[in-house]
Amino acid sequence: MPKRTDINKIVIIGSGPIVIGQAAEFDYAGSQACLSLKEEGYETILINSNPATIMTDDEIADKVYLEPLTVESVTEILKKEQPDAILPTLGGQTGLNLAVKLAKTGVLKELNIELLGTNLHTINQAEDREEFKALMHELDQPIPPSLTVYDLQAGLDFAHEIGYPVIIRPAYTLGGTGGGFANNDAEMTTVLSRGLTMSPETECLIEKSIAGYKEIEFEVMRDHNGSSIIVTGMENFDPVGVHTGDSIVFAPTQTLTDKEYQRLRDASLTIVNALKIEGGCNVQLAQDPYSEAYYVIEVNPRVSRSSALASKATGYPIAKIAAKIAVGLNLDEIINPITQTTYAMFEPALDYVVAKIPRFAFDKFYNADRT
Repeated sequence: MPKRTDINKIVIIGSGPIVIGQAAEFDYAGSQACLSLKEEGYETILINSNPATIMTDDEIADKVYLEPLTVESVTEILKKEQPDAILPTLGGQTGLNLAVKLAKTGVLKELNIELLGTNLHTINQAEDREEFKALMHELDQPIPPSLTVYDLQAGLDFAHEIGYPVIIRPAYTLGGTGGGFANNDAEMTTVLSRGLTMSPETECLIEKSIAGYKEIEFEVMRDHNGSSIIVTGMENFDPVGVHTGDSIVFAPTQTLTDKEYQRLRDASLTIVNALKIEGGCNVQLAQDPYSEAYYVIEVNPRVSRSSALASKATGYPIAKIAAKIAVGLNLDEIINPITQTTYAMFEPALDYVVAKIPRFAFDKFYNADRT
């Protein structure tokens, strides 16, 4: 399908302030998206509250708004600019959450603004823990025993039922904020109370702990036609239980057998196709080191921090291509801007190993606990 001509002006939501420890991967993604859409002839309006980013440079978008990323602030800009569409999947969890709120409060419908890329139903299916769980059961994909709770007592009751340790995952928070592990009632009370407070929906998933499993990620690209490819598989050096942002990560995977790799690869493609994601996304899985058992952890229905790593590891510009998919182009119509000869439908082949090692800035925080 050729690119869409019924839309001209597109708003891109940035990721807001860069928090220490989260680096600037979303700045990279948002910048690539703006340039990619401009290249296709669309007028780009960027909203981002952080002036200290490349994304907010004059050359990146046609117009930049340095305004708070809140429903009230963005609604005012949308009323003023009257865009045809909004692209939220390149601004991390912040951009995604904001677009969901704008849709749920009726702002997008009232102003006749289309959500580009992955649609609202898909975002909810991937982000809402109960909907995601139902979909995994439907696809016969294994997930750890879990329950969504909205209060402390329900969480404690379920932990007693399945046994400690458990993982607490708040809904709709960035980078797993507010979550953690609990080995007893006291820890459960502390972590779950915090998680419920930090979740915008006051919702947490209590899950049987699979800490110690190998943590594997697949970066997937899918277009409107349903064509999908794996950009690369990545293996966390640290097991499940250490956030991928804090972990050493290798691309391609290093310790999986071919059988394990193919099984997890097939699972990732099955899930992304069932969700009907359009653009770049990230599937996280856990592989038992001592058996063939695996679990699906979660799917990020957007470009993630891992996407920046995958792009740099392979030379495949995920954010750039995701932006083109959002305006109707398919993988077999997009020339890979790096190779200039192959189409984006070709999976990159890695005959080398890339390692990502986080750097903790103790030179700036010399009183911080290094443990």
